[in-house]
Amino acid sequence: MSWHPQYRSSKFRHVYGKAASKDKCYDCVPITRSVHDNYFCAVNPSFIAVVTECAGGGAFLVIPIKQTGKLDPHYPKVCGHKGNVLDIKWNPFNDFVIASCSEDATVKIWDIPNQLLKRNITTPKKELLGHARRVGLIEWHPTADNILFSSGYDYKIMIWNLDVEDAVLSEPVKILDVHKDVVLSMSFNTDGSLLATACRDRKIRVIDPRAGTVLQEASYKAHRANKVLFLGNMKKLFSTGTSWWNNRQIALWDQNDLSMPLLEEDLDGSSGLLFPVYDSDTHMLYVVGKGDGNIRYYEISPEKPYLSYLMEYRSHLPQKGIGMMPKRGLDVAACEIFRFYKLIPTKSLIEPVSMIVPRRSESYQEDLYPLTAAAQPALTAQQWLNGINKGPLLISLKPGSGAVNSLPQFLDPELFTRATDMSQQEEGGGKMPLEDKQKPREIRDVGKRLKAEEKSPNIEPMCISNGFDIFECPPPKTENELLHMYFRQQNEICRLRALVNQRDVQIKQLELQLRNVSMDTGNY
Repeated sequence: MSWHPQYRSSKFRHVYGKAASKDKCYDCVPITRSVHDNYFCAVNPSFIAVVTECAGGGAFLVIPIKQTGKLDPHYPKVCGHKGNVLDIKWNPFNDFVIASCSEDATVKIWDIPNQLLKRNITTPKKELLGHARRVGLIEWHPTADNILFSSGYDYKIMIWNLDVEDAVLSEPVKILDVHKDVVLSMSFNTDGSLLATACRDRKIRVIDPRAGTVLQEASYKAHRANKVLFLGNMKKLFSTGTSWWNNRQIALWDQNDLSMPLLEEDLDGSSGLLFPVYDSDTHMLYVVGKGDGNIRYYEISPEKPYLSYLMEYRSHLPQKGIGMMPKRGLDVAACEIFRFYKLIPTKSLIEPVSMIVPRRSESYQEDLYPLTAAAQPALTAQQWLNGINKGPLLISLKPGSGAVNSLPQFLDPELFTRATDMSQQEEGGGKMPLEDKQKPREIRDVGKRLKAEEKSPNIEPMCISNGFDIFECPPPKTENELLHMYFRQQNEICRLRALVNQRDVQIKQLELQLRNVSMDTGNY
């Protein structure tokens, strides 16, 4: 065990974890009992998805993020798989599209409606059939639209282009057959040009996914890696695993030289897996232990000592899996820099845990929130497949600086990016690709829809159920909540009446001014 210095000069030195109150948790959630080593949870600013138990196949729940409290035992599920669901991932550019993989050797893409689910969803938007054995991991490309990676127990990683109209895809655009055992972890660098993998043969590999070649391979045997992670643009890898003595261990690597780790540290003797999570905006690294309630967090620096221990969040409730909220879903007014969703199967509970920097000022803290990845793709699928690399589009989290949400469901992001690319090519005098010439009517329709939206920018898609917006205000469940809602509406009505009276006064004042002006001009 290494010794951690007690003090360090850092604005994140006093970061602390704050668990949500009981009414802000998700209770009575039947969390999966699968022993597969995975997150089992996926979160975006609109929904939380969690793998659940289902007789006769695999299923997962999709719950609106504001719908906290006790879950209805008959709440609808997404249940189209014939085997247990092993992994789920939200599309980073569309909050209403989710991918899932299962023991039935398939990957399915689902459209989630922008409303409260009333019945089970059993028909996927797309089905990917290529693996010979069960599929354990899926990852969306971080900058290219509609590119999905899947890894199965047939030792292969398949790259899928979902930017096609076919509902069933049986041929991936690329197959990476460079592993000799099951892939345990996949991670992209910032622009998605490199893929790092950890394999059951305990080797870490850095792969060029489009060329299908292994650029680096670790031959260091003292560290048996289970999970690997790219550390943003620092050209470093971070891995968690076990040592020769079966102690839980973390290691830091140079991505261009995997012969020896830059840093190696034993944590403890527990047997649970360690999930690494990196925040490239704050350069903070979180290590979440499976089977215990602790979350350790560190600060990464480009120079020695590279890894600086900050603090540890402790809880007596052990987590089976974990979900992470994207930056655009955080509460910047509370100086929240990260949010976890802990799956606690012993309590059938999902508990949000916010990582907060204590600040006295209530204004927006720009040093805590640099420009972060937007919810729009930087490349189309075909551009990335053709060899183009581009970093993510960046946005500010400052309130009022612009939209930070993904494309709404009624606006097809495929057509949106295609129309954008066509307009850019026309402005530059370039030739339009053949695939874009084949669908001029779709592009014109998108252009009309975009112009209509520009004329009415304040119109947003609403989801109303029994008179309530379920994303902003869930329906009341108790008498107290109903009374609270009633008084809140009364206050809102009073505020609107006062506003109307104020406007009437302003109108009368303007009328008097016009009358005075007209009288003055008449005298002359």
